[in-house]
Amino acid sequence: MNTPDDLRYASSHEWVRFEDGIATIGISDHAQEELTDVVFVELPEVGRQVDAGDPTAVVESVKAASDIYSPIAGEVVEVNETVEADPALVNTDPYGSGWIFKIQVKDESQLEKLMDAAAYSAMIG
Repeated sequence: MNTPDDLRYASSHEWVRFEDGIATIGISDHAQEELTDVVFVELPEVGRQVDAGDPTAVVESVKAASDIYSPIAGEVVEVNETVEADPALVNTDPYGSGWIFKIQVKDESQLEKLMDAAAYSAMIG
């Protein structure tokens, strides 16, 4: 199971890469493995304000549809249209080209509430 050390994780299996006030968000390798083959991604609207824990996107697999929650509050500033066109990227490259949306973070201290890789690995272990 791939759990990069440079990311933060939510208990709902989203990951966050934080750079220059922007949080890139996707689902973990563990989550995509549980979902199996992702066949559809519903992206949020750019400009949408979200709070931590808000259902923000939807990922559908051959097994189920799952809400993707925003791990932190902010404004959606970018969505990954490539993953909308090729949903399998969520499975094949969950931490790279399979990201789902980006948020302009309101309060960086929220990142401290998320798990590091060791804590996330222990939770899913």
